[in-house]
Amino acid sequence: MKSRLERLTKAEEELMHMYWDRGEATVTELIADMPEPKPPHSTISSITRILESKGFLDHKAFGRTYVYFPIVRKEEYSKFSVRNLVSSYFEGSMNELVSFLVKENDLSLSDLEKIKSKFKDEQE
Repeated sequence: MKSRLERLTKAEEELMHMYWDRGEATVTELIADMPEPKPPHSTISSITRILESKGFLDHKAFGRTYVYFPIVRKEEYSKFSVRNLVSSYFEGSMNELVSFLVKENDLSLSDLEKIKSKFKDEQE
């Protein structure tokens, strides 16, 4: 099992959000929650096994049925994703990210202080 996070594909991330929301589930249960047209069981099963090999999920076996559950917290992946975003698009500068958010989203001073505080906590 890998201990270092890696970036997920869009499909992997969508499935991971479903596992985070449910806590634990079989592949069949996840598919039941999906909108029509439902993807093939083999597709969701393959993505789930990839998530497990990347260290995001683990499973409990009940006979031939596997119940999967997250072993990476959503918050942990969110922090990783923000750091990756800042590194890839804002030259590693949190200030550039905040400046972009202020320009694009018309943030209030209160929102700006919350963001600043959050990033300060993570730096310490």
